[in-house]
Formats: sequence, C-alpha cells, structure tokens
Amino acid sequence: MAARIKKDDTVIVISGKYKGRTGKVIQMLPKKAQCIVEKVNVVKRHQKAKGANQPAGIIEKALPIDLSKVMPFDETKKTGTRVQFVGAGEKKTRKLVKSGKTLAA
Repeated sequence: MAARIKKDDTVIVISGKYKGRTGKVIQMLPKKAQCIVEKVNVVKRHQKAKGANQPAGIIEKALPIDLSKVMPFDETKKTGTRVQFVGAGEKKTRKLVKSGKTLAA
C-alpha cells in the first residue's frame, strides 16, 4: 500500500497536546503506524553514559506520534490537506487535494 506521509514531508498535528504545530517528518515507523516529527512530542530523558560518543546527562528526545494525528501541510493554503494518488501502476504520484500541488516522490 502506498504511503500518504513519507520521510521529509511537512506535516501538521491535527489533535492532541501539540495540535496546530508543524514540522518535518524525521523518521517513519510503518509497523507501529507512527512517525517522529521535528520539534513535536519532545521530552527530556536522563541518560547514562554509553562510552565516549554518548555522554551522561539530561537529553531532549523526540518520541513517535500516531499517523492518525498528523496530516500533510499545504504551504500555499497554510492548512492541512488530504493526499490523492494520481497515475497508475509504477508511476503513482501524490497530489495535495486543496491546492493540486504534487509532492516529491
């Protein structure tokens, strides 16, 4: 099944604590139906030192957010929009419903 949201897409959070915030998708977790969005759902965690490359201390970490709570962000309309698939077979492209703009592969 084709993904409506992919890595490096700009999304807007449509429900929950971070409603209205926008950010870029850093990582997709398709088996859990979640994604990690930049500057959304960031928490502080105490971390033990794990060698020289990871020092001990309090770090900020982005946690996953459910895909049902995010929607692709349309820059021209400044709002969230649905995604439509155009084309058939191998040449499917994603298109924003509100503005008609095609998204990157």
